[in-house]
Order: sequence, then C-alpha cells, then structure tokens
Amino acid sequence: MLSDKTTGFRYFIELAFNGTSFHGWQIQPGAPTVQETLNKAISILTGEKINVVGCGRTDAGVHASHFVAHFEVVNQVADCNFLTTRLNRYLSGQIRIDRMVPVEMDFHARFQAISRTYHYLISPVKSPFLADFSWFLPIPLDCDKMNSACRYLIGKKDFTSFSKLHTDVKTNICEISEASWEEHLGLLIFRIRSDRFLRNMVRAIVGTLVEIGKGKSEPKEMERILLAFDRSQAGMSVPAQGLFLSAVEYDSPRFHAEPKPPFTNWF
Repeated sequence: MLSDKTTGFRYFIELAFNGTSFHGWQIQPGAPTVQETLNKAISILTGEKINVVGCGRTDAGVHASHFVAHFEVVNQVADCNFLTTRLNRYLSGQIRIDRMVPVEMDFHARFQAISRTYHYLISPVKSPFLADFSWFLPIPLDCDKMNSACRYLIGKKDFTSFSKLHTDVKTNICEISEASWEEHLGLLIFRIRSDRFLRNMVRAIVGTLVEIGKGKSEPKEMERILLAFDRSQAGMSVPAQGLFLSAVEYDSPRFHAEPKPPFTNWF
C-alpha cells in the first residue's frame, strides 16, 4: 500500500493459485510465497515498487480457486485487460490472474470481505493426479454422521478449540453460515463458509469431523469440543494439500463473484 502518498490508483485483482510449491500467501524470508511472486511480477511490468495486499493468509501448500487482493500504483494502469494478459504470460503456471479492475482508494481486499468459503477434498483412492490436491484417506467415512456434527458449528461461536495456539487475533469468535459434506466425482468434499476464519481452523475442524466419520465418537461430541475452548480436545490438523479457498465475498455487486469450488474453474 502507498500509505504515505495522497494520490495514486488502486486495483482489485481476482486470482487462483496452486499452493504446492509456495509457503503460503504472505511473504516469508527465504521461502517462495504467492505475495512475493506477485509483487515482483507487477513491479516489473509497471516499473513501480508494488506491495499486493491479500484478502487473508493461506498456509504452506494450501490452494485458492478464488483469491482476492489489491495493489496501488502512482501511475494509472492504461488497460487492465492488457496488464492481466501480460501478467499471465509472465507468471508461472502456478498462478492465474482472472480479473483486474480499478477501485476506490479506500477499498481493502482483507478488511471489507464479508465472508470466505473453503473446500476440503478427501480422496478414498490413491491417484497420482490428485495427490497434490486432496488428502488420500482409504478409510470408509460416515458422511451422515459428519453432517450431523456440522450442525453444531453453525452460528456465532467461540472457535478456540479449533484455532492454532498463540495467535495475535483479538477474538476467536466466528460466525459460520454453512458447513456440510457431499460426495462428488468419487471425492468426499467439505464446504464451510464464515465471516472470518482463525489460523488452522478449517483443517482442525475437518480432522475432528473425520474422527466422527470413522465412528470414534458421536456427532454430539462436536458440541462438547466447542465448549471446551481447548485445542487439545479437537482432532488433528489434516494435511494442507486438500484445502482450497474458493470464494471471497464483498458487500457490493461490483465485486460479486460466484463461488469457485475446486475443479470448476481449472480449465
């Protein structure tokens, strides 16, 4: 951001990325990240020092079929479509820019998002084509039980039991509006939508639901775990490669985008 400048131009971008070779979104010393890759690419093509601000963080190995960010420049971009095309030619195949539009200077990709949706993919069969995009788990799971447990997640609640410890957030309260499992194309797919997510929250929730799906506990156990406010009471954090950020929503039709579950916009 150009916080020390009074003039400039801000741009909204939608993108998708394969997180396999990245150590998450946010810049880290000595490790490749999506943010750093975009900063370098846009800086080279615009001739300005760029800091791309994302709608949130993703952990190492996590993917995004829909991600939103913004950046600022001093000199106006003459043609957003042309710059988008140039960026897609310059970037490796791990990142795709879907759209770029000018926005007001007070638009913020992270703070103005009203909801985010994640999908998690479990494959019951070993596939070399899905190894980087799903968790291979050759164990029968009771989808009905897992969906029964999901009902305890809905609403505005404290998700301390599913949060990574010692984070710098002010509150662990989140409001989940959707949480469900379905079978599709031979995969077991979890979908969850909330106004915000804590670090590692989705992977911890999936790990807990899988224990219920295995029959190791009953759906009502989810309620007890929530009320314990203790991460050690929940299940393990499942592998990162099965997780996708698939929708980021804003309270404006201008930024409306349909959710993009994994596979639907890969081609």
